[in-house]
Amino acid sequence: MIAKISSGKDTAGLIRYLFDTKKAKDHTDPHLVASWDGFAPDPGRTDDFTATKKLLVADLDLRVKQARRLGRAPERHVWHCSLRAATTDRHLSDEEWADIARRVVAATGIAPQDDPDGCRWVAVRHAPDHIHIAATKVRGDLRTARHWNDYLTADRELATIEKEYGLFQVTRGDRTAAKRPTRAEQEKARRQGQDKPARERLRTIVRTAVAATTSTEEFIRLLSHTDGMLVEVVYFPSGDVRGYKVASKDTTTADNEPVWFSGSELAPDLSFPKIQKRLESTAPQSSGRPDRHRASPWHQAAASAERIPRHLDQADGEAAQAHLAAFGEVLDVLPFLAPHALRPRLQEAAAAFERATRSRVQAEHHHARALRGAVRAMLREPAPRDGNTLAMFLDVAVLVVIAAARWHRLRHHNQQVAAAHQTLLHLQAAYDQAAAAPLATLAQRRPPQQTVDRHIHHIRRAVPDHAEHIIEDPAFNALTSALTKAEAAGHDPERLLQQAADQRALADAHRPARVLTWRIQRLSTRPVPSARARAAQARSTAQRPSAPLHPAATALPPQSTQDRRH
Repeated sequence: MIAKISSGKDTAGLIRYLFDTKKAKDHTDPHLVASWDGFAPDPGRTDDFTATKKLLVADLDLRVKQARRLGRAPERHVWHCSLRAATTDRHLSDEEWADIARRVVAATGIAPQDDPDGCRWVAVRHAPDHIHIAATKVRGDLRTARHWNDYLTADRELATIEKEYGLFQVTRGDRTAAKRPTRAEQEKARRQGQDKPARERLRTIVRTAVAATTSTEEFIRLLSHTDGMLVEVVYFPSGDVRGYKVASKDTTTADNEPVWFSGSELAPDLSFPKIQKRLESTAPQSSGRPDRHRASPWHQAAASAERIPRHLDQADGEAAQAHLAAFGEVLDVLPFLAPHALRPRLQEAAAAFERATRSRVQAEHHHARALRGAVRAMLREPAPRDGNTLAMFLDVAVLVVIAAARWHRLRHHNQQVAAAHQTLLHLQAAYDQAAAAPLATLAQRRPPQQTVDRHIHHIRRAVPDHAEHIIEDPAFNALTSALTKAEAAGHDPERLLQQAADQRALADAHRPARVLTWRIQRLSTRPVPSARARAAQARSTAQRPSAPLHPAATALPPQSTQDRRH
């Protein structure tokens, strides 16, 4: 059940709207279901509508007029709250709606329970699925009602009501969501032929600029050179940057003035101070000639992202939140680095995951310096031409989103969980599309049966719990091809399999051979360890007791079976 609350100046205008049956098509049977004393005149149940409506307005405004004579009436004295049930909910009776209305006005402070001086209010039902509560904010003692944070208090009460009445339980947030476009903004976008309102388009551009830059100066400069954008920088008297505002050139007011949005109006984490803090926590890029032995930025980003599930398993929530925010930046820039065919899906994934990058947990962004640095490096180098690299990264990205959904669910971040689930659908589709050709090419290079049998032996020794599932996977031929190539480069296939399995999440994998294929390819790009290093690793492995995986890493909660990957 959703509440919408607003304030106004015209009691008569609101009552006229609530009982109107001509202009509003869904006002089929307007009538009162409850009121402050149970005896308020009901214009919907009388033959003389006009006279009864005037009586109702006069009764509601009585205390307002008294307070006005004393100079104590608030300017916006009307309180309006609409309560709407979900489309899947049963139709509530008038008595049930009346009980809900009484509980909401009590919870919000409009008319506290057992308070004889509570404000005057009425609940009007003019459609099966919702009611409107109209109240005047002056109490019986002529003081103004204390209804601060009324939306939050109403929302908490509605959450309880949903459980008690067996109604659909709405996914609620934590006040960290970006502000939604207003109806006026949405209608203006439709008139202009835009697929999204200006607020949403500007938010995407600003988020991408944050992900692509390393300093606030570069951030402002990039925004200023973006087509269709207007940027205004706000300064302190000292000359330091205080903030920024952006506008879209194709969205103006009736006076042909730009519609400006500050960063914080676009999203809570896009205010200038928060952007500045994030950019200060970005690892500096190396200068000079590139080292041919240095891993590519894509491999660096994949390696950093692959560690995120481990970070999310730790107790440090601030670090975990930082890694989720940094991963969101990866998704923001990924569409610019991918083939055109994949960009729509990746853009949808980035837009969906945006909600999962924020929570009430404050991020300590320095924890994600390596991933942010890798992202900037990815943007400064040519995009990979082979499909392997992108498919490899998307494989890791799917794993991260699954872990993010789990992390948010454990903390009851319901909107973020829903956002992660939506992200997973888009990422999975993009991964399937990106991985098809590279996997087919690898499968065509399947080694001789004698080599395959040797790899099967390696698999059963390295990952015995998943061996049969891996061997039956349609991508098994691609995995044997990757193992053969790694072995030819000097790597030990069994050790690579153990390292790949140590990176976890095989329990989440519906197609474990595909997961291992990308990991083997990534691990095999590293230099082959020397004989001394292999001996040291062998001794370390023999001396280290085997520890069970963290429960969160080996099983999803029952409601998350839809998150199983590939």
